[in-house]
Amino acid sequence: MKSLNSNSLIHKNGVQMHLKLKAGDVSRYVLTPGDPGRIPIIGKTWEEYHEIQYSREYRSASGKYKGINISACSTGIGGPSTDIAVVELVNVGADTFIRVGTCAAIQKDIEIGDIIINTGALRLTGTTDAYIGKEYPAVANYEIVLALIEAAEKLNYKYHLGLTASVDSFYAGEVYPIPNNFWNSKMENVINDLDAAKVACFEMEAATLFVLANILGLRAGSVCVAGTNRKRERSSLKVDIEKVCHLGNEAIKVLAEWDKEKERHGKKYYYPSIMRNL
Repeated sequence: MKSLNSNSLIHKNGVQMHLKLKAGDVSRYVLTPGDPGRIPIIGKTWEEYHEIQYSREYRSASGKYKGINISACSTGIGGPSTDIAVVELVNVGADTFIRVGTCAAIQKDIEIGDIIINTGALRLTGTTDAYIGKEYPAVANYEIVLALIEAAEKLNYKYHLGLTASVDSFYAGEVYPIPNNFWNSKMENVINDLDAAKVACFEMEAATLFVLANILGLRAGSVCVAGTNRKRERSSLKVDIEKVCHLGNEAIKVLAEWDKEKERHGKKYYYPSIMRNL
């Protein structure tokens, strides 16, 4: 069967149907915010920054960060648009993804502006059901989790590790007010139940990213900054998105260094003592 990244009915001449990208446009390392407005924020600290395409919700750029080839591509909101972004990015050569975004904290000890590094996600979303059953877990790649921790420590950011609840519905799914006072009994205990289960936050893309990466043999992680806390009913109209973007860039740099060491030692997986000679 012909590869989808070659000439095909939906990717003519190798140009991806939705992202409008082709092989060579992006690095293997890609940061994936939801909002296209965050692409230039991510690239603000790159020494080279070139926007490539802006099609629908998908805005993409490539360049260099501290000598590392790096790319960023927005996914839009939610699982379906994230599915499209990931598949088409893989088609053009990407294999390592870090979602950088915002979230709603669920645990009381998470303050507005804190960083949450997601170790896994609850699949409260239907997109990945098209690929595999609900029993398949949505877990982050351990190397990316470690790289995000390393970067957060280096930057002296306050951070938490934890699960995220990835939902398809922002309003009903995260239990926000709905027009005409609509209410359903299934919404009654969502937040309290997730809090009791030690779920760190709500967001809308991580589960799709994690499942796709695992079934395709790739690496994916997610890091978000808390813009609200649902247990304390606190929120901020201005979230420091530059903070999480900077963290994503630094984590890519860490990963690239580890990848070089793995290659030098002929190893497939990262382990701490491999870095002793750095």
